[in-house]
Amino acid sequence: MSSPSNDAQTETDTGAGAPRKRGILGSLREFGPGIIAVLAMMGAGDLVTASVSGSNYGYNLMWLLAASLLIRFVIVNIMGRYQVLNLKNQSIIEGYNDVARWYPWAIGIAALISGHLLNGYMVRGAGEALAKIITIGDPFLWSCVLVVASIFVIGKNVYKTIENIMKLLLAMMTVVFLGLAIYSVPDVGEIVRGTIGFGIPDNTGAIGVFAVALSLIGAVAGSMANFLYPYYVRDKGWRGIGYKKLQRNDILFGISSAIVISLSIWVVGAEILRPNGIEVTNLDDISQALSIHLGTIGGIVFYLGAFGILYSSVVGFANGFPKVIVDCMHIVRPARRERYGSRLEDDPSFKWLSLFILISPIIWAFPGMPGFVTMAVFVTGLQAIIVPLVAVGLLILANRKSNFGEHRANIFENIVLVLTTLLTIWVTIQVVIGWF
Repeated sequence: MSSPSNDAQTETDTGAGAPRKRGILGSLREFGPGIIAVLAMMGAGDLVTASVSGSNYGYNLMWLLAASLLIRFVIVNIMGRYQVLNLKNQSIIEGYNDVARWYPWAIGIAALISGHLLNGYMVRGAGEALAKIITIGDPFLWSCVLVVASIFVIGKNVYKTIENIMKLLLAMMTVVFLGLAIYSVPDVGEIVRGTIGFGIPDNTGAIGVFAVALSLIGAVAGSMANFLYPYYVRDKGWRGIGYKKLQRNDILFGISSAIVISLSIWVVGAEILRPNGIEVTNLDDISQALSIHLGTIGGIVFYLGAFGILYSSVVGFANGFPKVIVDCMHIVRPARRERYGSRLEDDPSFKWLSLFILISPIIWAFPGMPGFVTMAVFVTGLQAIIVPLVAVGLLILANRKSNFGEHRANIFENIVLVLTTLLTIWVTIQVVIGWF
C-alpha cells in the first residue's frame, strides 16, 4: 500500500502540471479515458439487454436503464476522482485495501473471471458480426482473426493507440445506432412514461423480466469494467486538483455517449423488433427487422455498429483487466511491486494475463457453445451480484477524510450508492425466487 508523500500531497493541493484552459473543442480533444472505459463497459451487455428489453417490454423498463446509467456515472466518477485527488497517491484498489484487506483478493479474482467471461461473448459476437459484413468465412474463423489482430494492438501497451481506436469506434457506433433510432421514429411520450414510471411488467418473453432487469443492472452499473476507468486516468497522466473538472467532464462525455447509444438500441427494439413480433435470441434477430425495412444495407449497417460495440470491449478488456489484477497482486505481495516497480505493465504477469483474457475466451466461440444472447444475459446478470460489494466498499472509501480530504462523496452520491445496493439485492432475490 502506498504511503502519503509530500510531493503527491503538494501536487494534489496545488494542481501542479494542471492542463491549460481550453475551449469546448480543445477539451473534447483531451477526452480519452472516459471514452475508452465506457466503450469497454458497454459491449454486448448493453446491446443485448437494451434490445431484449425493448423487444419484450417496450419502454416499460426504461427507468431501469436511466437509473443504471446514473449509477454507472456516480460509481465511475468517484473512482476517477479518487485516482486524481486522493491524499495518499493510491490506486483505487489500494483504497479498497484500506477499507478491508480481503478486497484485493476479491476484486482480483472477480476481475480475472469477469475478463474471461465478458470477452467470451464479445469475441463470439464480434466474429459473428464480421462474418455477416464480409459474407465470407465462418464466424469462428473471424473470431480467431480478431483475437490474433488484437494481440498486435495491445502487445505494444500504447495508451494513445487504444484511445484513437476507441474514438473512431465511438463515432461509428453513435452514427449507426442513432441513425437507426431516428429512422424508427421513436414514441417520445412512451419513452418519458417508461423513464418515470418505475414499473415492472409481466413476463412476456423467453427471458424473465427480473433476469433482464438483473442483466441490465449488471451490464450498465455493476460490471467489473467500472474498475478500468481510474487506470486509464492514470495512463493519461491526470493527477492533482487542476484535473478534477477535466476528469469529471471526461466521464460525463463518455456516459452521455453511452446514453445516446443505449437509448438508440432500445428504441430499435421497441419500435422495430416488438411490432414485428421478433424475439431477440441472436444477432440475426436484430438485423432481421432492419433488413425488412432497409433491405440488405440495413443488416450491414446494424452489423457495423454491433462490431464496433463488441470489438471495442475486446481491446479494452484485454488491456484494462490485467492492470486491475496486477495491482491486486502487488498489494497482496508487496515484494512484487518492489521488484517490478509501480508501472503495472512492467510486471511480466501483465503480458500473460492480457493474453489469457484475450485468447482463452475463444473457447466460447466454438460451435455448440451457449448462444450469444444467452451468454450475454447470464454473464451480465452475474456481474450484478458484485454491485453491493463494490458499492459498499466505495461508500466507505469515498467518505474517509484521511483518503479523500475535502473531495469526499456528497449527499447525492451517498444516496445513489445506498439505493444501488438495495436495488441490486432486491432484484437478485426476485430472480432467485423465480428459479424456485
